[in-house]
Amino acid sequence: MLDAKLRPLIDPPLNAMGRALAGVGISANALTFTGLALGLGGAVAIALGELWLGLALIIANRIFDGLDGAVARIRGPSQLGGYFDIVADFAFYVSIPLGFGILSSSNTLPALVLVASFVLTGVSFLAFAVIAAKRGEETSAHGTKSFFYSTGLAEGTETIAVFVAMCLLPAWFGTIAYVYAGLCVLTVFQRSALAITQFK
Repeated sequence: MLDAKLRPLIDPPLNAMGRALAGVGISANALTFTGLALGLGGAVAIALGELWLGLALIIANRIFDGLDGAVARIRGPSQLGGYFDIVADFAFYVSIPLGFGILSSSNTLPALVLVASFVLTGVSFLAFAVIAAKRGEETSAHGTKSFFYSTGLAEGTETIAVFVAMCLLPAWFGTIAYVYAGLCVLTVFQRSALAITQFK
């Protein structure tokens, strides 16, 4: 919901850093995999009870996720890079609830519910993208992407805000997880309604 609105604010500094990184020969894929390692490290830190370290690594992951796209725009995007980017994103997204689930047994059920909602949201997102691509549809609302990005209530910005809240308020993990899982399910219904009107 907020991703497209934030693009005009975050793209200029990311593009500047992307030009510098591309200039010294750093590839977008290298940034993608580095970001993934940082994000998974954040999940491990959370599982071990190091929530502040986990939070720092979550933020680092998002910075690298922005930089890989910036470098790709400078050096030229690739389909393989787009594939790696979305796989890394979803691997990171499910790892953070998993980390909280390992941290405390009281977190296990809400973590499972949240991961399940992420799977549903991801399926609706990717299915929409596949059909939109077959129809030749394009959108620039989320910047230049390797495939069609459909807007929803629960997107990357909201997910990171939720992860930050979980790290800052770990006692409220269950409540936060259930509420956000509900928002993810609403996103699936929202995207499905859009598909009904758009795909005929």
